[in-house]
Amino acid sequence: MEGRTVMKILFINIPKSDYLQEFLYSGLCKVVGAQNITQYPWNVRTHLNHRAYPKNLSKFSISNLGKSIQSQLNKKFDVVIVAACNPYTLKKYFEIMDTIDENIPRVFIDGGDFPKLAGDLDRLGGRDVYEKILAKKPFDLIFKREYVLDEEYAPNVFALPMSFNYDLIPKLKHEYKYDVAFWAVETAKIRSDALDLLQDKFDCKSNGTVRNQIMKKYKRKGQFYLQEIHSAKIGLNFRGGGWDTVRLWELAAMGCFIISQRLNIKIEPPFVDKEDIVYCKDDLSDLVELCEYYLKHEQEREQIAKNARAKVEKYHTDKARAEFVLEKISSLKKSS
Repeated sequence: MEGRTVMKILFINIPKSDYLQEFLYSGLCKVVGAQNITQYPWNVRTHLNHRAYPKNLSKFSISNLGKSIQSQLNKKFDVVIVAACNPYTLKKYFEIMDTIDENIPRVFIDGGDFPKLAGDLDRLGGRDVYEKILAKKPFDLIFKREYVLDEEYAPNVFALPMSFNYDLIPKLKHEYKYDVAFWAVETAKIRSDALDLLQDKFDCKSNGTVRNQIMKKYKRKGQFYLQEIHSAKIGLNFRGGGWDTVRLWELAAMGCFIISQRLNIKIEPPFVDKEDIVYCKDDLSDLVELCEYYLKHEQEREQIAKNARAKVEKYHTDKARAEFVLEKISSLKKSS
């Protein structure tokens, strides 16, 4: 990234929690500086610690607050990024798209749960606005969280799974308190099946790995939640609304050994079975057996967990995601 001209970015966002939008914004701040990213509208939620993790994934130095306010004076941009697959962001973009220089790249971040491009709009509304935008001027680049492996996408569509912002990590105390932990809302059948299978095994019932959990009633919140993940010998990951879960990245970043179903989305570089993750069968028939094995084989388990953390630190941070997006934009501008 050295020697690249710093881009001025118009960042059209939704002023509420959106995981991929927040990870990308925090990463862009680290690469080009908050003073070069004009939020439209300006989003106070990304600058102040208004709610506990995971509702504040863009957390960064308070010194960037002034720089971000300064950026609102920017009038010329090198790229426009529509940062969330939501009717709100698309309507905001549609209102101003005719005022944007025809020659600058236009980028869409599809952080929704569905494999179809802009699939969340079929659930949330806004498909009509999206089609109007495409009829006027298609996006030059699309970055998709749920880039499903058995789907075909256009050449200008790239995988952009979630990541982790290491500014969020508390000072960790290394102590094992739990054997097998999966604290999750049942947003997919496989999660309910896993909880049915596990809740009477290991220490699952006592640590809260049970059915019928509700996020707003979680006992573990904020940085305490991250410490608790770090305190589990085995953390489990199963898809929710989409394949890509915040849980996958936080488990790996916290150095927690992960057993997961196989992930049907593109992640580069991927997590490799028995190297930095362990995959169970899709029908969960070996899940208990795998838990039993890795609880007994501590050295093997801890090495796999260390490998996962190292991979996230090198390839899957918020900054790495921002650099990937900017590299694709730079390549687009060079080829034009």
